[in-house]
Amino acid sequence: MMKRTILAPLLILLGAYLLLNQGGTVGPGTIFATFWPTMFVIPLGLFFHWMYFSLVGRKGIGLLIPGGVLLTAGIVSQIATLFDSWGSMWPGFILAAAAGLFEFYWFGSRNKWLLIPINILTVLSLLFFVVFSIGPVMSYLSFIQPVIAVMLVLGGAWLILGRRRHS
Repeated sequence: MMKRTILAPLLILLGAYLLLNQGGTVGPGTIFATFWPTMFVIPLGLFFHWMYFSLVGRKGIGLLIPGGVLLTAGIVSQIATLFDSWGSMWPGFILAAAAGLFEFYWFGSRNKWLLIPINILTVLSLLFFVVFSIGPVMSYLSFIQPVIAVMLVLGGAWLILGRRRHS
């Protein structure tokens, strides 16, 4: 059972990588360079969660902070590595700190003062995600700019010519 739980996600990731990397070279170096978060960071975050929920009987609440941080940072790193988007994914590391603190809040004593840094970090992260994602999105939409310009010119001309006929 344990072998299937570990082997299944690895086979799925390897298959997805091979599909995405058609025509490229595949070797231990490229697989390691692409999936290092899945091999090291995410399992460590899951290990901290497993320790909290299974081993220590929910008494070691402090294990959830590094568990949440490592799990979120691992997911962010994996996405950034797969899509080569480090320039727009770096705010995920700020969100990772918020995720670890939120787990500590949710499963702990629910100290309301923890919500202040959680909300500040979350809003800051989302703000940076939006700001640093606008540029790449606008560059993808750059082919629409001439169409919008022509539509604006035609709309202005229609307004000018349309008023003259009715006057």
